[in-house]
Amino acid sequence: MNLILWRHAEAEDVASTDLARQLTSHGRKQAQTTAKWLKHRLPPDALILASPAARTIQTVEALTDQYRIAKEIAPGARADAVLTAAGWPEGVAQTVVIVGHQPTLGLVISQLVAGKASEWAVKKSGIWWLESRERGGQAPVLIRAVISPDLA
Repeated sequence: MNLILWRHAEAEDVASTDLARQLTSHGRKQAQTTAKWLKHRLPPDALILASPAARTIQTVEALTDQYRIAKEIAPGARADAVLTAAGWPEGVAQTVVIVGHQPTLGLVISQLVAGKASEWAVKKSGIWWLESRERGGQAPVLIRAVISPDLA
């Protein structure tokens, strides 16, 4: 299974609610840059799950209009909720993209890569592409790519 964790791009600091926060003009550019990098690498049958927050929806829409809203990955979600939504490690699809938030994404990454949930930083509109491989009864995690919009 491929698990792609994509943090939303830069958003405004204040809105009527946290879920209503919109991307800034810089954030829209970040999302477009990262989406362009991802578009050329993403399999056509990838399942894309986005938090219900406006900023994640705007981020994913830079890539596609073929995504699902997943309330369980909203701001403040637990790392295990993200992994359950993705069906890790077997996957609800061969490739699952989660468009979500900090610190949750950093917690998911550290748990999978280091075996312990810690608050790892994920840059705005950054992508971590992880892969689960079954080998000898174990499922090691392979880091396929880490991209930020300034490198995409």
